[in-house]
Formats: sequence, structure tokens, C-alpha cells
Amino acid sequence: MKQLMWNFIETGENNGGLNMSFDEQLVQQLITGTGSSTVRLYQWKPWAISLGRHQNFSDIDIQRCKNDGIAVVRRPTGGRAILHAEELTYSVVMFAGQQGIHEVYNKISVALVEGLKMFGVDVSLHRSQPNFSEVYKNPSSIPCFSSSARYEIEWEKKKLVGSAQRRYASNSGEVVLQHGSILCGAVHRRLTDYLALDDESVRKNICVDLEEKTTDLQSISGMPVDVKRLSECIKKGFECAWGITLNEIMSSNVQGVYA
Repeated sequence: MKQLMWNFIETGENNGGLNMSFDEQLVQQLITGTGSSTVRLYQWKPWAISLGRHQNFSDIDIQRCKNDGIAVVRRPTGGRAILHAEELTYSVVMFAGQQGIHEVYNKISVALVEGLKMFGVDVSLHRSQPNFSEVYKNPSSIPCFSSSARYEIEWEKKKLVGSAQRRYASNSGEVVLQHGSILCGAVHRRLTDYLALDDESVRKNICVDLEEKTTDLQSISGMPVDVKRLSECIKKGFECAWGITLNEIMSSNVQGVYA
């Protein structure tokens, strides 16, 4: 996990298109040698639904999203639909080295766990791996948070952080992009309102699934989430878990550095 230099960027609230293109830009800069390995934290304004790289837009009621001011974007990574609302999103861009997909997933999750424990939440890692090729055949799998992958983060067996990873070829070795949602409130469950489903019983089952299988920091603590303190804890979590120092790039300088 040792790197020559790591950057840390907080980009605040941005629209979905910018958030996704920013992550891809960090990847391209690492591939071309003009950037560094980076941990980034950000939020979404307006709220948005992101679809996995291979997911169909037909899964979503686009017109209802437009009516309610919900943007719909595609992620560069895989996985299923997420309503990005009350959350803190993280992304990590780094060289894979000799590490496999699950190894990188685990190491990033360990850093997030460290940060969340600093924030005061005793979380754990999910240990089993679903057969997603079978899971995705079921209409109830449209939301990302309807199932947990190996090394995803849970609180009392309920999913708190959902993540996705993609790898890119480069002359210096594979580059990893992994990003994910740290749920701060319960609005993510309203994704069911925007699914294009003919069978209302399926919608009801998904609602029950999200209620039973997910949680959020506000529900855990019973208090509104201090996102600034959470961000500080996540940053420290990466530094402590990985033994690195993150070079913080101030948000006022981001546009000039990453334009």
C-alpha cells in the first residue's frame, strides 16, 4: 500500500455529472503520470440516482426523476442503482500493484472502518460474497443496497456503506477507482419511488428489503450527522490504517489543479 505521495481532496456538493467525471479525471491523471493517488470526499447537489456501468436506464422512471429534480447519471464503476442524497461519498484512485480486487476492497474498507470507529460507530465487514450473476436476475436487485458484497461495511448486520470498483490499464500497471456511499440519513430508501416497475408488489418487497438490510449514521446515533467531523475521521482512518500522510489540497485550489 506504500505510495510516493497521496492527495486528499474535499470537493463539497456538486452535481452528479461533475462528481463522476471528477473521479474519472483523477484516474486519467494517474494513468498519464500527471496526478497522484488520491482519497476524495464529496456530496451531491441536487440529489441524484447513479446507475452502474452496465445497468439499464430503463430501470428508472426518468420522468418522475425530472419532476422531482432528481438527476440520473451513470457511474464509471459497476453495481446497481443508488439514490445519492443524505450521504458522504468517498473515492480512492490508486495503483493496484500486485493486489487483487478483493484485497484492495478489503484494505479500503479497513480504512473506512477505522474512520467510522473514530466517529463513534462500531462497524464490521461483511464476509460472504453473493453470486451477483444470479442476484441481478431478480427485479428486486435493482438497488445497490439490496445486497452486500464481501468486505462491505455493516452495523449490526445492516449495510452502512456501499461501494464499487473498476480497474483501468496503464503502462505503469492497473489503476483502481473505487468509490462508495457512507449513508448519513435514510433518504436512500426513497429510491423505490423512482424505479420503473409494473408490479407494485415488487416495489413493496424492495422497500421492505431496504428497511431491513440497510442503516445510516443518523439512525444509529439518533442525531443529525456532523459531516465535517465525519470527513475528518475518514481522513484520519486512511492515514492510520495505511500508515500514510494525506496531502490535503484545499477546495479553493481544486479547480486550478484538476481543471
